[in-house]
Amino acid sequence: MVVNETRKRLLRQLNSRYIYGRYPLLHAIVALIQITMVSILVRKFNAYYANRPVFTTMITNAVLSGIADTTAQTLTAFRRRQAQRAADPEPGHKDDFFSIEIQDLDKKVPWPDSPSFCQAPPPFDFERTVRFMSYGFIMAPLQHRWFAFLHKTFPLTSGGATANALKRVAFDQLLFAPCGLAAFFTFMTVTEGGGRRAVARKFQDVYIPALKANYMVWPAVQILNFRVMPIQFQIPFVSTIGIAWTAYLSLTNSAEDETIGNSP
Repeated sequence: MVVNETRKRLLRQLNSRYIYGRYPLLHAIVALIQITMVSILVRKFNAYYANRPVFTTMITNAVLSGIADTTAQTLTAFRRRQAQRAADPEPGHKDDFFSIEIQDLDKKVPWPDSPSFCQAPPPFDFERTVRFMSYGFIMAPLQHRWFAFLHKTFPLTSGGATANALKRVAFDQLLFAPCGLAAFFTFMTVTEGGGRRAVARKFQDVYIPALKANYMVWPAVQILNFRVMPIQFQIPFVSTIGIAWTAYLSLTNSAEDETIGNSP
């Protein structure tokens, strides 16, 4: 009990600190750890992939999905921090490298039921990041099989490479993309504790806009991916480009959750 309370207070302390008064310190620490993990994977990827291709892809997907959600959470915290500073300017405030919330320690690090805590930028949601990493980890074997199927069915032989690359993109975007988005929103809603009604609400409100956004981004990315990238780098390439896409999905998913939570 004492250890748990100490951990919670430490996290609240970190959540109350900002770099240059704008960027949440805890979010930056999490991002730094994730980037370190990516650097290790990059250096060892070929050796790991040669020995255990599917598991290596699963770990890579999980880490990159975590970075994407951390990016989304950081953007949300940054925007709310800016809005908070604009609404409640601090006279004489200086953007020190590590700035802390105003007033004394108890008010700087309030308990969750404190009104000032509710108005502050949100703390880092580790459970949400774990959900995103879990989704990336679970989906990797399916992606691996799907890309292998496309590679075998539409080989990039001389004379027909461009046509087969376009066929891969068509199959990927017309079959895998809609199913992948459906799986994403279903997985996230269920793991957040939502039931059938919450899943239906998520599909009603955000699925079609997300699918439209998908078709604005991914066909061009996949043409480059299928035409240029060796097969062992295709999923990591998609996952790397997908950091921005997954961050968009994270923001979309969390925004819808807030709408549902605030609805009567």
